[in-house]
Amino acid sequence: MQAEPQAVLSPLTSAAVFLVLTVEPGGEDAVRDLLPDLAGLRRAVGFRAPEGGLTCVTGIGSDAWDRLFDGPRPAGLHPFREVAGTRHRAPATPGDLLLHLRAARMDLCFELAGRLTGRLAGAATVVDSVQGFKYFDDRDLLGFVDGTENPEGRAAETAAVVGAEDQAFTGGSYVIVQKYLHDLDAWNALSVEDQERAVGRTKLTDIEFDDDAKPADSHVALSTVTGPGGEQRQIVRYNMAFGSFDRGGEFGTYFIGYARDPEVTEEMLRNMFVGRPPGTTDRLLDFSTAVTGSLFFVPTADFLDAPPPAPSAPPVRSAPPAPSAPSAPLAPSAPPATGSLGIGSLRGTP
Repeated sequence: MQAEPQAVLSPLTSAAVFLVLTVEPGGEDAVRDLLPDLAGLRRAVGFRAPEGGLTCVTGIGSDAWDRLFDGPRPAGLHPFREVAGTRHRAPATPGDLLLHLRAARMDLCFELAGRLTGRLAGAATVVDSVQGFKYFDDRDLLGFVDGTENPEGRAAETAAVVGAEDQAFTGGSYVIVQKYLHDLDAWNALSVEDQERAVGRTKLTDIEFDDDAKPADSHVALSTVTGPGGEQRQIVRYNMAFGSFDRGGEFGTYFIGYARDPEVTEEMLRNMFVGRPPGTTDRLLDFSTAVTGSLFFVPTADFLDAPPPAPSAPPVRSAPPAPSAPSAPLAPSAPPATGSLGIGSLRGTP
């Protein structure tokens, strides 16, 4: 019988909570004990307001995987690789667990987040917590529609869900998360025409520029990845706006991209931060700063209900991978999938 995926392909909602945690030494048993209870906790909270459509997707980082489970590991799982260009940098930051909570109401996400972090108290530490919200007609804080190029239906499943290429983990998904902070004052000082050239789309109507009119450093041009045969390779994004008004204000977009193969998203990031060709970097990065970056594998719901046994001996935590060289060639990607990285907006600089 085919394993049931987690709710990766649930529709975009008006509220979300993103939690990234690190597992403390000795906290592995508490995490393993929580995994089979995740579905029940989600049902218990969601049952109080079923129209809210509460979902919870759980991802596990590379180091945590070896500390939690014995046996095989997902073929594409590795620590997030920093991408460093001559002008911009996508940093790698700690992350052992990702909890992506979505609902039509923030109270549902908030309640479930409290239940889950309470269960992990002392065993795992929240290193990043973001409450995302829908901004008008699915726009980011830069004023552009975000997620236009998300595939739909069967194409979304092909883009985001692992198939027969890794049979032990069919039905799973890879997810990369990044928090971007934007300098909205500088962005809003641009004319609408300059903003549109930076994005590669019209601001009001959300129409993509023709190829011959699209600047080489526009976000749309650089976040589009094609395979060897010229076919577009996609990911599925659920980006959300966020913000706060203390300490001078910090506003932005939380990027979250699910993919069948993390190399697709990684190639997008190389295009944006290193350039295609090198040096032609994403114009949006002049106004948007990436401050976090983590990669996780999202196993199936069946895997969480009955996890494999714990490892007999705790593994050694791996060293972070070396950043991508600014002049590194952009490697072609492999499996079938595509898309645009649709980063949203933010404000403030770290």
